[in-house]
Amino acid sequence: MMELSINNLSKTYANGVVALDDVSLTIPTGLFGLLGPNGAGKSTLMRTIATLQEADSGEITFEGIDVLRQKNEVKKMLGYLPQSFGFYPKDTGYNLLDHFTLLKGVKDKKEREAKVEELLKRVNLWNERKQKLGTYSNGMRQRFGIAQALIGNPKLIIVDEPTAGLDPEERVRFHNLLSEIGENVVVILSTHIVDDVSDLCTNMAIIDKGRIILKENIFEAVFHLKGNIWEKEIAKVNLAEYEEKYDVISTRLFAGKTFIHIHSEANPENGFMSIEPSLEDVYFYHLNQAN
Repeated sequence: MMELSINNLSKTYANGVVALDDVSLTIPTGLFGLLGPNGAGKSTLMRTIATLQEADSGEITFEGIDVLRQKNEVKKMLGYLPQSFGFYPKDTGYNLLDHFTLLKGVKDKKEREAKVEELLKRVNLWNERKQKLGTYSNGMRQRFGIAQALIGNPKLIIVDEPTAGLDPEERVRFHNLLSEIGENVVVILSTHIVDDVSDLCTNMAIIDKGRIILKENIFEAVFHLKGNIWEKEIAKVNLAEYEEKYDVISTRLFAGKTFIHIHSEANPENGFMSIEPSLEDVYFYHLNQAN
């Protein structure tokens, strides 16, 4: 079993923003979810692991490699799909992937052709290989991004906010692809979309303001809130009153109605119903506890 180990990693930007504050994580083989709101430090952590950014202190090791100091060794084992993936819109999917494969060191043309065909078929883009990338949908671009990340059979794959902006059908297709990829390698899924993590991952961490506020098996994290999450439909004008009286962890509008979830170890009565907790409840509860 492979394992990525992050110990006491810190990063403060020149403007004084603390992006990473003594982050320590152990990430095993499989899909690992890193959840956090925008600006929590997720992308900074992903870029640091991907050797694209320096840390102020701490260490990262993977398969006996010092990630922060042996960057060329890391790159041989790394596949990375950043949040914003640049491409040449007038080039075709086939040509650009062929170019990326060449840059990865595959110089033999026939070997390259076989690799490009294998990757495009794996991400279900073979029939669109002659289309210009500028005509690809958001989902097709993300799948192309995964294809380029898979060049060289990486052991460590990082995907940063991969399903933002995808329609439901593309999101399911992308999830299936990530599930298949994550069987034998370390895949870090960095996102603010709770459903992506609950659908795909067994282990996860929540990061907020550069700090890890929870690292746990998802099923155990949800189980720990069992019996403590309560729901009630309220009038929106009364929300502030409920927030003052109860530990309100989330609010949602549904069909013109306002529903609140609260955390309480005892029955709050007053019309509240006990509900089965979800990963979303875990996420909002721990964010509220940290702030």
